[in-house]
Amino acid sequence: MTPLQLLSRDLADLVARAAPGVVGVERRRGQGSGVVLSPDGYVLTNAHVAAGRGPLRIRRFGALVDDAERVGSDERTDLAVLRTSARDLAPLPLSERRLAVGELVLAIGNPLGFERSVTTGVVSALYRSLPTLGGGLLDGLVQTDASINPGNSGGPLLDAEGQVVGINTAMLSWARGIGFAIPAHTASWVAGVLIQRGEVRRPVLGVAARGEELSPDDAREAGHSRGVRVLEVVAESAAAEAGLCPGDLLVGAAGAPLQTLDDLTRAMVLGPAGGIGLELLRGGRREVLGIRPREAGRRAA
Repeated sequence: MTPLQLLSRDLADLVARAAPGVVGVERRRGQGSGVVLSPDGYVLTNAHVAAGRGPLRIRRFGALVDDAERVGSDERTDLAVLRTSARDLAPLPLSERRLAVGELVLAIGNPLGFERSVTTGVVSALYRSLPTLGGGLLDGLVQTDASINPGNSGGPLLDAEGQVVGINTAMLSWARGIGFAIPAHTASWVAGVLIQRGEVRRPVLGVAARGEELSPDDAREAGHSRGVRVLEVVAESAAAEAGLCPGDLLVGAAGAPLQTLDDLTRAMVLGPAGGIGLELLRGGRREVLGIRPREAGRRAA
């Protein structure tokens, strides 16, 4: 058997294993896709797919249709969790690993109503940002040339092992081969919070910041290639009280590597109420600051 035949057979086997974990999501005339999170009925999809009025329905493998309800939604990441009364569903695992540009990926979903369509491509780029129609910004997206079309939203982007590495969320209608997915390591923690609390309440640090590539020297010191640069510190905020300064490079939070703004948000949302430790590089030296982010809505937050 040739390498091409082996690859073809492996891809077909992967799709056959993953397909039962992909569902259609319907609301009135709108259609999208979803990923089964657990056997007892939890399904992950896009917030824009689950938005609006009218009954929600889940179309399962084998053309079975069930009513569903929205458990929670987070517009900042365009993610929502639904629950259906169906049981014994086939979940797909959400991968926590970081992707690399050039990896082979597959998208499964219901583009234009064509159920469980499969497209293949590669990871074209990482850490992309995309403005939303509501004036927000989706940050840290995976860019792929696997075809993403209307109806793919909420469906999985799979790696070569069949694990979910992204939740397909958007495409550029005027371009070809440019689609975007929310990283699975973001979707994983957001979904868990939505199941527990119904919403994601983000503590406020009081900084303007951006993720960026590190210089070779900073990367050696940090132990990874990306960090979060502090651009501005709000007066009387939690960040100001902790001693953060513009120009600081954040490289760790709550004992874990910090490479993106999502890593920082995750640490604050899931961290203890008493605060977290931030590791930073300042003037080439590593420091640790204790900080207690404030609840959203409080003064100077």
